[in-house]
Amino acid sequence: MKKKIKNIWLPIRTLIIKEILAVWRDKKSRITLVVPPLTQLIILSHAATLDVNNISIGIFNQDSGWYSQELTQRIKGSPYFKHVYEYKKPQSIRESINKQEVIVALQLQPNFSKLVAERNTAPVQVILDGRKSNASQIVFGYLNQIFQSYNQDILKEQGIDVPEPINLQYRAFFNPNIEYIYFTVPSLVAILSMILALMVTAMSVSRERENGTFDQLLVSPLQPWQILVGKMMPAMMISIGESTLLMVAVLLLYNIPFKGSLILLYFSMIIFLFSIVGIGLFISSICKTQQQSILGTFVFMTPTMLLSGYATPIENMPPWLQPVTNIFPIKHFFIIIRGIFLKDMPTLEVLRYSWPMALIALFTLTLAGWMFKRRLE
Repeated sequence: MKKKIKNIWLPIRTLIIKEILAVWRDKKSRITLVVPPLTQLIILSHAATLDVNNISIGIFNQDSGWYSQELTQRIKGSPYFKHVYEYKKPQSIRESINKQEVIVALQLQPNFSKLVAERNTAPVQVILDGRKSNASQIVFGYLNQIFQSYNQDILKEQGIDVPEPINLQYRAFFNPNIEYIYFTVPSLVAILSMILALMVTAMSVSRERENGTFDQLLVSPLQPWQILVGKMMPAMMISIGESTLLMVAVLLLYNIPFKGSLILLYFSMIIFLFSIVGIGLFISSICKTQQQSILGTFVFMTPTMLLSGYATPIENMPPWLQPVTNIFPIKHFFIIIRGIFLKDMPTLEVLRYSWPMALIALFTLTLAGWMFKRRLE
């Protein structure tokens, strides 16, 4: 019996050892197994958090009394709020939220301290950025804690029991009801478009190698740039068509408001897809099989999703990590697509977030072209 088990186990053990040695002796496999997981662990451990920290808040305080000043100091002393901007005019609130400089703003009326001192309820208007529905609700919870603590201190000081010395009245720009679907669905259009463009281009050259038709490209009269364009344009057309289908489904099925310019949206989308196609072609140029292309796509997708601002706000990440998010084109496209869907994002603001994607597209397509030419030669 033991001999029979040994005869069955011996070839299996030999095969296991062979496969382990095959992977370990291959330099690329060793690097793939060790470097990407360690790098992702170090970076993503700082990016993947559900807390909302390093919050920027704006305050338009029309009152110069002690109670409003004390409230401002308590907000500045909170560990949640890193940047506190004090405005001199009400228009600054809308401008700062439009530009996403702050996620929340407070407005205190001129008689705020007088109402509190006279033991009346003083309203405070809280204005949230509805485009970041989940984060803004968490921030409102932080503010509510500060105001509840302040209310209790005021009641102890005055020695009376009124319902609320300070009453929060909130509203949300661009998403009045704080519908979470307004945040997720436009972002999903960008994500699904990126996945499709990446997969189509990442497997194009490796599929040619597996099918044996790559050698035909080597002897064809086509120049490397012509082959590159021939690989790039079908992916662009398929991705644009798919993105159009997704946007139609969003408008019909979810009733998401579309307040911006369709021309600006397609303009930015084309730039975004060019940058993704460049990344896909680069992955395809360095991979020999479709399985390697899929693995390379996965290696790119994981940090992209966590560092794009979709899963967690970029403001939560450490200061050294926040500039790294700029190299991912989908981060910029998220801002554009949500801005065009939920508010009429002006042309200059669209261009402000489009030119980084254009630089990424120029770099990735140039690198892919260089790698492609090198492979052909």
